[in-house]
Amino acid sequence: MRQDEYGLQAPPAGLYDYSAEITSGIDGFDGVSDADIELFHALGFLVIHHAIDKSAIEMGRAGIRDLLLNRENDNIMYEAVVGERFYELPDEERLDSVRKMMPVVPFDARMKTASENPALLAVLCRIMGERAALSQDQAMLKPPRIGREKPWHQDMAYFDYPTETTIVGAWIALDEASPENGCMMVIPGSHHAGPMPHWTRRDWQICDTDVRVGEIVAVPLPPGGCLLFHCLLHHGSPPTRSDRRRWALQFHYCPESVARLPDNELRLNVFGTEGKDVTC
Repeated sequence: MRQDEYGLQAPPAGLYDYSAEITSGIDGFDGVSDADIELFHALGFLVIHHAIDKSAIEMGRAGIRDLLLNRENDNIMYEAVVGERFYELPDEERLDSVRKMMPVVPFDARMKTASENPALLAVLCRIMGERAALSQDQAMLKPPRIGREKPWHQDMAYFDYPTETTIVGAWIALDEASPENGCMMVIPGSHHAGPMPHWTRRDWQICDTDVRVGEIVAVPLPPGGCLLFHCLLHHGSPPTRSDRRRWALQFHYCPESVARLPDNELRLNVFGTEGKDVTC
């Protein structure tokens, strides 16, 4: 088992080697054309630059900061190398010790405003063919130097919805996201393969040997950029040893008419293969 310099299990070498970077993007949600909607269905994602303006970026950063420094907040997932020391750290160090916080919308009006962006919702309606409803919200944080990977996975493996449901993630960069500090990486068109078995290894993930390594594309984003992606798209983000933090908001939306499954066993029957005669 490979270990990193912190003694944690490290991803196999080459698992995030990418063949291309997507540096261009559609100019704002209002710039999304019908051809772009077709491209989303073909590739499983769209890149939007200038999705939110400078004031919205600052509001997002301020909202995350306030939530992280609220010592009564129990929805924080800190980095493993920090552990329980998180609650003893000075404020500025706490800001760079967290990997995820969810939910955020119920606790901060700025997060709620971001999730209800009318231009974003209009694009989602065009993708889904009906009004979109928020189904999950979180802050996705990659701390400087110690940020862990998020192994390759499909978001639908985490959601209790019928697998044919078009759920769309909106990953909104509040800082510059680059390959060096752990930007999103995707495998174009991989959503067409349908649900993949997921395993509890370094996380709840697609087996490393099932990752189509030669097809990986990096999606760097400037602050205010947005990646829209299908819930079955294979995606992940590498660990970072950069000195730059990478904060983002991530909202997931489902069609308004779709109901959740009654229990997670139905989802695990599709995605959960531990104990079945499949190996990783």
